[in-house]
Amino acid sequence: MTTLLHDVWTTVCRYTDLLPERGVCALVNGSQIAVFRDFDGRVYAVGNRDPFSGAYILSRGIVGTRGGEPTVASPMHKQVFSLVSGACLDGGGEAIPVHPVRLSGEHVEVRA
Repeated sequence: MTTLLHDVWTTVCRYTDLLPERGVCALVNGSQIAVFRDFDGRVYAVGNRDPFSGAYILSRGIVGTRGGEPTVASPMHKQVFSLVSGACLDGGGEAIPVHPVRLSGEHVEVRA
């Protein structure tokens, strides 16, 4: 049986290394992934590339909520993206990729 790269979970950090409402960037299978932890303890993983500027900076974005949905605002032009669906919540712009993320013991794992 062949294992595809996108079927592999990659440990990116310890859960306690993620500060609430802050992001970190991790390289997973050649892709930059922004990983966030919210104040409720949930973890999210999205692509780190801002589709509006092309810069890999979403891990430095402002984490918040809109209508109860967890979000990140790009530090470049302030477009807001859902951390759940990746949709741009400001005028229907390009979505960002969302990656499966899980906790394995004390570690955060991402599949990209």
